[in-house]
Amino acid sequence: MREQSLREQAATFGLSLEEFDSVVKILDREPNSLEAAMFGALWSEHCGYKNSRPLLRRLPTKGEQVLQGPGENAGVVDIGEGFAVAFKMESHNHPSAVEPVQGAATGVGGILRDIFAMGARPVAVLDSLRFGPLDNDRTRYLLGGVVHGISLYGNAIGVPTVGGEIVFHPCYQENPLVNVMALGYMRHEDLQSGTVGNVGNQLIYVGSKTGRDGLGGAVFASADLSETSNEDRPAVQVGDPFMEKLLLEACLEAIEKELVIGVQDMGAAGITSSVGEMAYRAGKGVDLHVNRVPRREEGMTPLEVMLSESQERMVLTAKPGKEAELIALLEKWELDATIIGEVAEHGMFRIIENGEIVGDMPVAALNEAPTYTRQGIENQEIKDKRELPFEVDIPKDLGKTLLKLLANPTIASKRPVFEQYDYQVMTNTVIVPGQADAAVLRVKGTTKGVAATTDCNPRYCQLMPKRGAMIAVAEAARNLSCVGATPLAITDNLNFGNPTRTDVYFELEQAIDGLSEACLALNTPVTGGNVSLYNQYTSEGRLVAIHPTPTVGMVGVLPDVSKRATQDLKREGDILILLGENTSELGASEYLYTEHGLELGFPPDINLEKEKAVQQTAQSLIQQGLCDTAHDCSEGGLAVALAEMAIAGNKGIKVSLKETIRPDALLFGEAQSRILLSIEKAKLERVKEVLKVPFQILGEVSGENFELSFPSGSIAFPLSEISSTFYSPLREALS
Repeated sequence: MREQSLREQAATFGLSLEEFDSVVKILDREPNSLEAAMFGALWSEHCGYKNSRPLLRRLPTKGEQVLQGPGENAGVVDIGEGFAVAFKMESHNHPSAVEPVQGAATGVGGILRDIFAMGARPVAVLDSLRFGPLDNDRTRYLLGGVVHGISLYGNAIGVPTVGGEIVFHPCYQENPLVNVMALGYMRHEDLQSGTVGNVGNQLIYVGSKTGRDGLGGAVFASADLSETSNEDRPAVQVGDPFMEKLLLEACLEAIEKELVIGVQDMGAAGITSSVGEMAYRAGKGVDLHVNRVPRREEGMTPLEVMLSESQERMVLTAKPGKEAELIALLEKWELDATIIGEVAEHGMFRIIENGEIVGDMPVAALNEAPTYTRQGIENQEIKDKRELPFEVDIPKDLGKTLLKLLANPTIASKRPVFEQYDYQVMTNTVIVPGQADAAVLRVKGTTKGVAATTDCNPRYCQLMPKRGAMIAVAEAARNLSCVGATPLAITDNLNFGNPTRTDVYFELEQAIDGLSEACLALNTPVTGGNVSLYNQYTSEGRLVAIHPTPTVGMVGVLPDVSKRATQDLKREGDILILLGENTSELGASEYLYTEHGLELGFPPDINLEKEKAVQQTAQSLIQQGLCDTAHDCSEGGLAVALAEMAIAGNKGIKVSLKETIRPDALLFGEAQSRILLSIEKAKLERVKEVLKVPFQILGEVSGENFELSFPSGSIAFPLSEISSTFYSPLREALS
């Protein structure tokens, strides 16, 4: 049988034939297998962003609060008094689909390295998770594995998992989404860059030895999943949180002692991407001695060493003259530390094995993947689902509908999940999971607090991706406003299907435009993030793509962390107030899906100026100490939000709604720009003086029952019944 030429094997390296021919033109010769593999990895969607980079340029990335925008390991924003927050979100979707425990665990490890590579000490992790229906065996297997992986890594390394979200929908059945966000604190002067610096600088490898785990991970993440994806288990890395703890402390000490001028995590594509990106940022070349790389397996080839994605590894650029001192510091932490390369003027990425050049490629060409601008065309079926008129009957028993919504796993309590996380370690957490719409952490040594959240409604994004993305930004900001924080900036994780499909490209382009518009209106620039494409599964010729899911991670600052709000009702006799306005909108709601099995209609309208006004009102009340209870209206609408507040505080309510909107829309519609407040009676008149947005008094905190009346009827339940309904679904599934 004729042996295939290297060109005919292009796909195994992650290159199209056209891309392979481009490599030949760049090198003025055919690449060898090592070079083809390195180009394939850095030109993959996961590393090169070749389908998304032209669109990402539309996002606003600058603002007076931004100290570091996209292009580095993580974004960094100023929070005042010389302090800053580094934060970023990334995905580990494909690995978690085939090996949920290690897929999720190494996702946590990777994002933490991005944070301390910036010079920041990680202080929190949040996770945004999407799975298929909870009554499915595979979903329960994946959910249990992912949650265990997150807790395994976060608990062991001592970084609290403080928040996030979990959504269940059939579109994620075979392709779960595991998006992990981390944030860390730093002083401005400790800000680092992933650079090799100047000619002659030495590059030091530090961390775990290199093995064959993770080989081909970047290419694996840039292709559709299928029934054969379990064969790609070797592309899933294995994490060691105890090694990462040593690495974290060693790197932060080296930064503090000014022994380094560049710090870079080894993530996707391993040494290839880390050293390549560092050299590219500096506009320099590198001579890398692959035989010096510490290994834990015998007989590894240069290709395996360069493409391995073994975890807990970093590349440091030593400060000239400080090499020996840096290596001694790293060895003190019992870490392998070896000089593996030096910076050169020639602009090439040279791989040298025992004195022989085995790879020689221009740094710029490696890091400038070809980009593709496509024509997006909306799927007509989705357009019809959105625009064609529909009618649904109003349920005869709206109380029963409320219970159905509270039992919906997407809405129901996530306590059985976050109970597995250590969310108090480091003693910074002042609002713990389940207490509020966002997590809040103190900044020790100051009065400040930092709030963080993740958000995205994929149903909105499927039916109208631009509006859905706008709402994702608006709701993330609303979550922060409900704890009293001023939103600062976002990191995004753009999860979509195969971008070569015209309908997927349409969704991606529209969503990015929606993110841009909302971020500009709310002054929350984008400081970085991740694009995860090819989230679709092929089985027996049937294609199942996820709903477009542009997840938004957002951080904000509280000037005084003692003045904050949570969602639990606190005092008998407090007055319940709604900021914003109810509408008759029902499209794309959780109610339509849960009660009627429909995903139809327009997502709720969003007016960003009204949204901003409502949010600033809530922020002002909380920051002035006039309000300590707030909760936004989102999935499930007003009735669900009121029930969540009552359940959280274990206090009854008596609410009377006067509007003549059809009752299911009034109770369960998801009109935007609404925030519920609970106000002490003694402060009510002062609160009214602050209110410059539409509002209405709904009722008061009273008794031990949930009582809600409206023009055509009423709902009444003992608190114990709605609480039991709310807490049961995930506890039963995870038991």
